[in-house]
Amino acid sequence: MSEGRIIKALSGFYYVKVENGEVIQCRGRGVFRKRKITPLVGDFVEFEADSPDEGYIIEIKPRENELVRPPIANIDQAIIVNSAIQPDFSTTLLDRFLVLIEAKHIEPIIFISKMDLISPEKQKTIEAYRNDYERIGYKVELVSSKASGGVLPLKDYFSEGVTVFAGQSGVGKSSILNALKPSLLLKTAAISESLGRGKHTTRHVELVQVNNGLVADTPGFSALDFQEIEAEDLSDCFPEMRSRKGSCKFRGCMHHREPGCAVKEAVENGEISSYRYEHYLTFLEEIQSRKPRY
Repeated sequence: MSEGRIIKALSGFYYVKVENGEVIQCRGRGVFRKRKITPLVGDFVEFEADSPDEGYIIEIKPRENELVRPPIANIDQAIIVNSAIQPDFSTTLLDRFLVLIEAKHIEPIIFISKMDLISPEKQKTIEAYRNDYERIGYKVELVSSKASGGVLPLKDYFSEGVTVFAGQSGVGKSSILNALKPSLLLKTAAISESLGRGKHTTRHVELVQVNNGLVADTPGFSALDFQEIEAEDLSDCFPEMRSRKGSCKFRGCMHHREPGCAVKEAVENGEISSYRYEHYLTFLEEIQSRKPRY
């Protein structure tokens, strides 16, 4: 019995990387299908090798977390790419991504791309937003669209662990990955002017080495609904609310209409950004009004 990590899944085959760096092509045992378990890229597994380069996956180790789109497990950090322009910077969209990533207990890092394409006035606005998010405790990097100057200093973020990229189409996820590792040659889809977003060009998930870390080369994370988040857990996905929930008058406070709410007080005092709180209320309503699943 050997152990390794799945670094690629393609056409029913799972490519497992072992400690010495070798990659063994494996199939999943039928027992997984019966138990309705699908091995995912990122899974730590035990396998039996029939030959030096082929084997069968016997067991999947417990997962720290997993995503549906892209289908990947045991992620350490997610880089959320939001562009300053084309498409325009949106705190609503950024907060939506942050909530989804926080809910999965993955560390988010914010990249704001295309900073060299905006006016000095807009740069000041973006800088103000950057300060807001850094005050919450997030790491925020402002990135130029010029690969060599803007992206290469970011390599330190890829020194260990598994990273996924998140963000809407056209914000420059593939361009950043290409600049970090030109051999990836990810197809950078031209932005469709009429739609204001890019076209998806990636087909399978694979973990590739960048610096000493592993990066999913499918810039995906396309599911943006809150189907897996319960209303009472939403405020835990906002760090500035999570840290105050013990100070509210009522246990289980939803930070909406309840009196003696520490979160609402922090909004009034300017300690929590009003737009973050408005987004919280919008997301809360979305979760509370969704249809039950049977």
